[in-house]
Amino acid sequence: MDIIRRKARVIKVGKVFIGGNHPIAVQSMTKCRTADTESCIRQINGLQEAGCDIVRLAIKDLEDARALKRIKAKVKLPLVADIHFSYRLAIAAIENGADKIRLNPGNIHKKQEIEKVISALKTAGIPLRVGLNSGSVKETAHRSSSMTDRLVSSCMDYIKMIEKLKFNNIVISLKANNVLDTVESYRKAAKVCVYPLHLGVTATGSPYNGIIKSSVALGALLMEGIGDTIRVSLTDTPVEEVRAAKCILGSLGLRGTGAQIISCPTCGRCEVDLVGIVKELEERLAGEYLPPAGKPLKIAVMGCVVNGPGEAKEADIGVAFGKKEGLLFKKGKAVSKISFEQCAKVLLEEMKKC
Repeated sequence: MDIIRRKARVIKVGKVFIGGNHPIAVQSMTKCRTADTESCIRQINGLQEAGCDIVRLAIKDLEDARALKRIKAKVKLPLVADIHFSYRLAIAAIENGADKIRLNPGNIHKKQEIEKVISALKTAGIPLRVGLNSGSVKETAHRSSSMTDRLVSSCMDYIKMIEKLKFNNIVISLKANNVLDTVESYRKAAKVCVYPLHLGVTATGSPYNGIIKSSVALGALLMEGIGDTIRVSLTDTPVEEVRAAKCILGSLGLRGTGAQIISCPTCGRCEVDLVGIVKELEERLAGEYLPPAGKPLKIAVMGCVVNGPGEAKEADIGVAFGKKEGLLFKKGKAVSKISFEQCAKVLLEEMKKC
């Protein structure tokens, strides 16, 4: 099955292009005070190592806005300034080097204020994200409508006002806190505009629940070709958000880097600690054993002889275990036997050779 991407307008954020046929970008957000520049720099550099493409920072006062200049000098990822309530903070963030501004129509909606922000965006040559959340969409807008209609109608009303200012360097997000409203909102928006769509479910909860909700919602939309950037919002570290986002994209063949681990769920036939091996591989792959960019690898770790050899043959590198040892496969050919104790080490060494 080939996924046919929706043709969205191409927008540039720093050095990252989104929309069109450009790769779907992974985003996350720093989880420390932006004015705490050292903490922000550490988080952003960690996100870059994890494979993040764009990072958003909360700007709640002038101290945060001014910190952007210092942070930008020390990082490589494009910086998105997240603005609420005060249009002046948006202008200050632009002046201090933000690569994109996010405005929330739920709390910045006065025409004269928006005009001033758009003027500053034009001068700087950077885009705007019109970011709506179900929790902050204007109560007075389309009150009798469903949440999805309110999100989309409020968004399009806002965009029409901006377009009258001859500005179309725009990205859209319409995040609800549940799967069904999120999916339906993005589907509706995709039909009525050509702007890139930043996908996400808001306020998803714990990592376990958040990854499930995000996988269902984002997976459904991505399979329909909807979505140009994504964030998996978790009550967890930002690096975990990136890892989850990359797994979602990788499962659909939309992210061409890293490694995809295929492992059996185990049953009474499995006689080795397969769970331990897989956990070790995932931890190591998140660090020093990350495969080279542009070389996606399929790694199979199977616990018995029923489906094990077949899955291992289909992978780039695979191992199918018997009682105490496993048979190592490379590109469909059995090459050697390996012990359970040496499995993770051998697989990681073989990955480096690919």
